[in-house]
Amino acid sequence: MDGAVGADVVEELRTVFGERLRLSEPLHRHTSFRIGGPADVWIEVSSAAEIAAAQRVAARAGLPLLVFGGGTNVLVSDRGIRGIVVKLGRAYNTLEWTPGDSATRVRAGGAARFKKLVTEASRRALTGLEFAEGIPGSLGGGLLMNAGAFGGEIAGVLDAVVGVHPEHGEQRLAKGELRFGYRFFDLPAGFIVTHVEFTLHPGAPAEIEARIADAKRRREAHQPLGQPNAGSIFKNPPGHHAGRLIESLGLKGTRVGGAMVSERHANFIVNTGNASAADVHALMQRIAEAVWAEKSVRLVPEIKLLGEWD
Repeated sequence: MDGAVGADVVEELRTVFGERLRLSEPLHRHTSFRIGGPADVWIEVSSAAEIAAAQRVAARAGLPLLVFGGGTNVLVSDRGIRGIVVKLGRAYNTLEWTPGDSATRVRAGGAARFKKLVTEASRRALTGLEFAEGIPGSLGGGLLMNAGAFGGEIAGVLDAVVGVHPEHGEQRLAKGELRFGYRFFDLPAGFIVTHVEFTLHPGAPAEIEARIADAKRRREAHQPLGQPNAGSIFKNPPGHHAGRLIESLGLKGTRVGGAMVSERHANFIVNTGNASAADVHALMQRIAEAVWAEKSVRLVPEIKLLGEWD
């Protein structure tokens, strides 16, 4: 293990997490890109008390603490992530439904998958989440980027988030206390989301199923299913579609090492089998430079770069 985390810190964490603590955990095992170096310390948490314990240890030791979601929409450096990486455990892979007279409240754990939430809402004939059909990853990770598609986004349907603040403990933050925008969600520094709360309303089952089927059809028609990727690489610039800009320059199929611009959708980069994070990053830079040079449009990454980068 890299010397960034001392043996005393490891032993203190091990008294709390036992076998749920792993050293030098290869993060390529946990990302949809199948790319990424090791995390110094990887821990799986199952309660607010355990999250608070990890936050206290990290603060005392002066170590960074990062929450790792479903591993989508991220590019982890080949050198990995220093400090402590926290993964929400099975205790947070939950959906709690509270039916009311005119609406149903759902409290979803941060580790629950979008797919699971959309499927269950449809089964209960509740509308509002059809846009999320096919969005990969966990709710907690999706929240941090205000994930969305086909005209919908998380911020449009949530009521509140629940989590653990490093100084104030467990908190519930109502939607009015939060700031969000296109692929952007602002939370207090160090706040770790454990649950997301929604209010959903009854809908016509046939219409809900049709909207879900349409979203699924559109994704399958254009996205590179079956090839490791991290979703859309760049945000859509104001007034433009990133994929169309990239495609207009003939960049589909462009490669750097094992990374390639998808032949199906130009705003996706796929791992053809042996791509490194450096390959993907270099290809991202090549794309952005070409679009700026030819179109005078700046592309901003949608995926998050995690770990050590030059």
